[in-house]
Amino acid sequence: MLSRTSSPRGSPASSLISLPRDPRNRRRLILILRPKSKGRKSLSSYLSLVIPSIRGSKSTDSHQDTNEVQSPSVPFYDANNDFQEEGPDTRLECTIRCKAEEIYSKHDDDPAFGRSTSSSKVFEEAMEQPTPRNPISDLTDTSAFISADLYEFLGCCLPNIVKGCKWILLYSTTKHGISLQTLIRNSHNLSGPCLLIVGDTRGAVFGGLLECPLKPTPKRKYQGTNQTFVFTTKYGDPRLFRATGANPYYYICLNDLLAIGGGGSFALRLDDDLLNGSSGPCDTFGSLCLAHDPEFELKNVELWGFAHASRYLT
Repeated sequence: MLSRTSSPRGSPASSLISLPRDPRNRRRLILILRPKSKGRKSLSSYLSLVIPSIRGSKSTDSHQDTNEVQSPSVPFYDANNDFQEEGPDTRLECTIRCKAEEIYSKHDDDPAFGRSTSSSKVFEEAMEQPTPRNPISDLTDTSAFISADLYEFLGCCLPNIVKGCKWILLYSTTKHGISLQTLIRNSHNLSGPCLLIVGDTRGAVFGGLLECPLKPTPKRKYQGTNQTFVFTTKYGDPRLFRATGANPYYYICLNDLLAIGGGGSFALRLDDDLLNGSSGPCDTFGSLCLAHDPEFELKNVELWGFAHASRYLT
């Protein structure tokens, strides 16, 4: 049924197997030698099952098979050392597979090629990052002076009792008109610490912490506690001046005057028309002039109170 033909010396294979002449036997042998898709076996294992008598013996019919037709396909071993039959289809499949692997290896890191997962990882990381919170959202109204940096600075300086609260605009000259009486009256809308913020025409922003509601006195009588402070942006970055303990002159509230500090000069003084003010060295806070000039024209005046969100909504 089968025969061996000797190969030249030095060739990789010592012998080649010729297919039988009978077409039925030839088809049967090819089907046996062809490996399956799963559980491939080597050529030797197939030969040991099909033609066990060939090993160790010479074919007696080799001289009679000189005219046998050789198989058009050539046996070879793949990368897994499995026997396969190489034909036109096999060569084409191998060429296509190698080309595909070469193309994919070149584009492994190319997001546009669709094989890289870097874009999806970047998207997932972006989704996991929390959205930055806008601190100015705690202000219930717009401000002519409060920037994000100033808000953060003042938020750290406020008493703990009002930290994390909503900032409620109690008074603004652009919204409520120019009147100290209106400012005092609106301060009764909330109780607790309140922040007075003013600015001069040269760009400095300054003010101080007071106590709401503001209560005018018939005579100059100081009010407040040692939590009172003053601040200014005259020097660029905001600077805070707390009570030094030199005196208890925290602030004065009259029907025609609102002033913070004492002992030497007021740290901040506002007239009843809220158009002009003054500032000078103050012993109460150890501060110098908060504005660019000791006498200045007011650009705007704001008074802010504080309330928890639940209370403000109700």
